[in-house]
Amino acid sequence: MSKGTVVLAYSGGLDTSCILVWLKEQGYDVIAFLANVGQDEDFDAARKKAENLGAKKVFIEDLRAEFVEDFIWPAVQANAVYEDRYLLGTSLARPCISRSLVDVARREHAQFVSHGATGKGNDQIRFELTSYALYPEVQIIAPWRIPEFYNRFRGRLDLMEYAEKHGIPVPVTPKAPWSMDANLMHISYESGILEDPKSHAPVDLYLMTKNPEDSPNVPDVLEIEFRNGVPVKVTNMKDATSKDAPLDIFLYLNVIGGKHGVGRIDIVENRFIGMKSRGIYETPGGTILLQAHLDIETFTMDKEVRRIKQGLSVKFSELVYNGFWYSPECDFVRHCIAKSQDNVEGKVQLSVFKGQVYLLGRESPKSLYNEELVSMDKQGDYDPCDASGFIRINAVRLREYHRLQGFSNSKQ
Repeated sequence: MSKGTVVLAYSGGLDTSCILVWLKEQGYDVIAFLANVGQDEDFDAARKKAENLGAKKVFIEDLRAEFVEDFIWPAVQANAVYEDRYLLGTSLARPCISRSLVDVARREHAQFVSHGATGKGNDQIRFELTSYALYPEVQIIAPWRIPEFYNRFRGRLDLMEYAEKHGIPVPVTPKAPWSMDANLMHISYESGILEDPKSHAPVDLYLMTKNPEDSPNVPDVLEIEFRNGVPVKVTNMKDATSKDAPLDIFLYLNVIGGKHGVGRIDIVENRFIGMKSRGIYETPGGTILLQAHLDIETFTMDKEVRRIKQGLSVKFSELVYNGFWYSPECDFVRHCIAKSQDNVEGKVQLSVFKGQVYLLGRESPKSLYNEELVSMDKQGDYDPCDASGFIRINAVRLREYHRLQGFSNSKQ
């Protein structure tokens, strides 16, 4: 008798293929769910494999457009960067995938959802917090946290033996000596030989970006148009290529950024669960958009509004990284950030060349830049005498502080 129906976040790889069969061994009916978020995957082969392994049903959802519009665009508006460097490619994909996973579970009246995330990482938290938020009564089966599972499968060799015994097709090509997660925003690399933080990344590791040394000797010059803080059009000034659909814009920026080696980082980050990990990431299109959006935002946003918004951006990045996309606080922060973008409109011209993004110019109908006011050649509507009082008022606090310091020092 079946223990119930479980929807498995399925990738088609060795781990989740073994988990699919293991769940069936435990007495569950298994529905395989595979999300297309832009990874390089043979989805037809993955479907056939899941069916052959005994999946009751297989759902493959193309989530690329909603990944861009519902998750990447809010991150662009926020200038979202975790710990000053990581652009959150995996972190943003997880709530997108989990939302559809839960939709399938609800439609199929499944009592359980399952995933192949490890017990040490962030993804288990992201998958499960989203699942509980959107489907409160769901139960989670996390095999890598179940002693009967992780004591049985202590490494890849154990999984390979299990796969061979149960007729699970195994990769015929050697596995890269690191773990990789890919979507249309980025590719991340960690674990394996990368766990030594002083070891350099192998030259053949990167898949999305060229080595900047080998990139073209002529830059691409782009114009990116923003409205409400999100890109609505990108134009290549060299060949007049133009894209205006969200997914097409992002994919094209990936092509240009990848061609010029933009968006590579090698960092040690703080996982939510409490340990530090070394990760290597390449995020070509996202890096271009971050630089362009920062520029048009500074051009069009009030100074004090932006100061508040910068703090919200840090909070947003932490919430996304930690798996709290569907929390009330993240909903509130996203709402505030979106409001801050009302006047973030205009065009930014930039050059992409040898691993770098160079800002060239910008224009906006909502610019707060006043050329006459700031000019050194024109007086404009500004009286320089006013600066004397402004400076004296700001000096009051400094004078008092240093008067006190002088008094204290004289007593010692």
